[in-house]
Order: sequence, then structure tokens, then C-alpha cells
Amino acid sequence: MVRIALVVFVLVWIFGPRELRSAVPILLVFLVALGLELHFLVSALRAAPGRRPDRRPQAVDRDRFGYETETDDLLLVRDGDDEAWPALPQETDEGVVGDGVELSETSAASHLERRAFARPLRRFLLGLGVIAALLGAIWLVESRTGWDSLGTETRVEASALFADEASRIAGKPVTIYCDESGDFVGAVQHADGVAIVGGDHAYLTPERCLALYRLAFDDEVRWSQTARALAVLAHEAWHLRGVGDEGTTECYALQSGVELGRRLGLSDDTAQRMMRQQLTENALRARGSFEYLVSPECRDGGRLDLDPGSSRFP
Repeated sequence: MVRIALVVFVLVWIFGPRELRSAVPILLVFLVALGLELHFLVSALRAAPGRRPDRRPQAVDRDRFGYETETDDLLLVRDGDDEAWPALPQETDEGVVGDGVELSETSAASHLERRAFARPLRRFLLGLGVIAALLGAIWLVESRTGWDSLGTETRVEASALFADEASRIAGKPVTIYCDESGDFVGAVQHADGVAIVGGDHAYLTPERCLALYRLAFDDEVRWSQTARALAVLAHEAWHLRGVGDEGTTECYALQSGVELGRRLGLSDDTAQRMMRQQLTENALRARGSFEYLVSPECRDGGRLDLDPGSSRFP
């Protein structure tokens, strides 16, 4: 059931709503799945071996069919690897009938131990195969539709545009890298972007870069993904400007994100609604990282209002 649920979730992640892909890093799902497979394997190997059923004739069988004692010689007739039942050898002119083999208690126990190890191992390998197949499907989809599907020149051009926009906010020339290798940002680092406060370069995840590219080059708006990508780029730009406090940086970023969105192709109204949505969602995203929670002063006329002369916020 767990494997079926994993397959269904990955298919929904690929073909379902974009908000799901934006909210759930798929690598995290596969790490959880791998952990569950390892847990199942270890639990199965540590479990006590099942009690081998007594397949000899029982008392009722002895009464009915005439077995004299419990020490009568019996022949176990096997059906493949799993089934065995007691049967009396039948003498004919050609010898004993049947493919029976006598199993001692030691050999039977050894057989059960091998089966007890082989079954969970086969299931574990099956689980790994399912995970590998799903990862391959994700890689195939991303290589044809994600940031990596863009040509090298196109990615360089887009990164240069992102750097120009970030430089406007940072007040100095900065460089924006789309971290295709995942060394600096991504699901493992639990971050969509990273920058050294006061530095001159920042890293964004390929997913955020792709959302920005779609907006700036294709006029394609995917509401939540586009809004979050604008906020992340502006957030890292404010870090490069020298602002270190995460809550303050986020407040400034949501205000700068409005103008950033307009320059990349959004209407003024759409850009403002996107950043207001990001401000509303800030409390939800900050539950796991309280340092990103914006201050109550992040409001119209508040201490963090970058344009106190305007009544529109952000």
C-alpha cells in the first residue's frame, strides 16, 4: 500500500496542480520513501521467524486413517518451495511413488530461515526498483520541461536579467546563479535562495529561476510559483544590500517585489495582489522558521514601510 501511495503521489506531483510542486520538494518524498523501505527491511529481519506448522497427521487423522503411532515413517511431498503435506509412501512394483523427500527438523528450520531472509530482501529490492523508476520519470520530465531543458545561452541570458533586477534592489552590481547542482539551495538545504549579507552574489533554485524565466521571456504566469519566485529574488537582493534580519528582509522584499514584477511583465494590480498574498502566507511559512516572520511594523505606515507617502502596501 505504501508503494502504491508513493506512485500515486508522484504522478499527482508531476501532472497535478503546480502549487503542489511548489510546496513539496519531490526529493524529500523519495527520502521518506527510502527510509520507510529500510524500516520495513530491518523490522522484517529482526522479527522472530514464524512457527513452522506441524504437517504430520493429527490425532483425528490417525484415528480415521489408521496411523498406529506418532513415530510412523512419513514422506513429505513438496509442491514447489511453499507447500508440503504428509503422505505415506506407496509401494508398487516400480518402487516408491511420488517426489517426496524426508525433511529433518534441522533442515526444515534452515529452510525457514532462508525464506525469512529472502522474502523481506526481495520486497526491499522491489521497493528500491519502484523508487528508482519514479526518480527516472521525474528526471525525464524535468529534463524536458524544467530549467535544465532550456539551452545554455537562454539560461545565461535569463540569469543576467535576474542579476540586473537584483542589482537595482541591492544598489550595486551583483550576480545571480541558478544552483543547478543543488549544492547551495534546494530541498536538502530547505531554502529557495541564499546570499551572504552584504555580498555580491546569490543562489536560487532552478524552480524559482524557471518561474522567473517564464514570466520575463514567455509572459507565462503561474500564480503561486511566480509570486514566490519574485519574493525570493527580491529577498536575496536585500541580503546583498546588507540587511541581515530575515523578517525585515522579507518585509522589504515583498514591497520591492511589486516593482520587480512590473518590470518583468506583470500589471501593477497583479504584482500587488501577488505580494499581498505572499504577506498573508508569511505566517504559515514561518511556522517552522520563526526568524522569517515579518514584524507587526510591516504594514502601511509602519516602521518598515519603504514608501510611507503611499497608502498602498505592499
